[in-house]
Amino acid sequence: MPSTQKLRRDVVVIGASAGGFSVLMDLVAALPANFPAAVMVVLHVGAHASILPELFNRRGPLPALHPIQGQTLRTGMIHVAPPDHHMLLNADGIICLARGAKEHHARPAIDPLFRSVAIECGARAIGVVLSGRLDDGTAGLQAIQQCGGLVVVQDPDDAEQPSMPASACAHVAVDHCVTRAQLADTLIALAGQQVTAAPVAPSRLVCEHRVTTGGGDPMEDLKALGKPSTFGCPDCDGVLWEIDASSPLRFRCHTGHGYSLRTLEHTQASYSDKAMWSALRALQEREGLLRAMADESRQHLDHAGGERFDTQAAEVARQSEQLHHFVVGV
Repeated sequence: MPSTQKLRRDVVVIGASAGGFSVLMDLVAALPANFPAAVMVVLHVGAHASILPELFNRRGPLPALHPIQGQTLRTGMIHVAPPDHHMLLNADGIICLARGAKEHHARPAIDPLFRSVAIECGARAIGVVLSGRLDDGTAGLQAIQQCGGLVVVQDPDDAEQPSMPASACAHVAVDHCVTRAQLADTLIALAGQQVTAAPVAPSRLVCEHRVTTGGGDPMEDLKALGKPSTFGCPDCDGVLWEIDASSPLRFRCHTGHGYSLRTLEHTQASYSDKAMWSALRALQEREGLLRAMADESRQHLDHAGGERFDTQAAEVARQSEQLHHFVVGV
């Protein structure tokens, strides 16, 4: 696209997590029916049923929906990522829904949408990060800014959960840091502004997007992005690659899972907790089996065998008690 061609900021992408629902509800109530941009929203809902479009439709004048695969992005409409699906924007404004690898242990996640919009829309994009935990959205805002778009972040002091907006403010040159009360007026002022087309998306950004979507050769793309780390992917056990010059530090595996350092630690902690409970269950079950084998041995008059299995069961019971104390803390 020639750099002299004039465009307008007509795509607003919004990412929110814990504490962001009420901000979104206030926003959709305040946006006018003639809002001159398409709106795409990711709220961390996981695989749980969501009636967010219905709630938006009751609250504000802009129609809202969960888009279907292949639907065209429309100005003046709110497109909400459906449960358990990443929402991406492809060429010609076509929406793609995919149950691809989780990012930040979330699906839908914010970064995949922001990255795709940055590549496809360039300076037309306005990225918004609201209240939430950890730091999904930060890398996506960086992508939008690299491609000429604008970055809007909820003031961390105004957010119920300040972690996501605080991460964005720490790692992105934010264009507008606003309170929830200022958000709608800010977007109304920015949407529809005339801009000049931005340069082509950086090749590294395109490589990372291909890893997300499964296009191209993932190993070659990872080699272009960074180097193997000493960490394993908690979601697929593959090797995580450390993304060069990423801030905050980020990792990817060849199947597409992506983490920041903080979301990797958070995910590992949840898997470690599950692993310890599984180990405790296994020890308790083994003790029961050894006790049953001791009883069976005695029934066949094998008293030496019974004693041997009882001794093993006692040792397993001791290990189980120690692990229980460690896990439960009492």
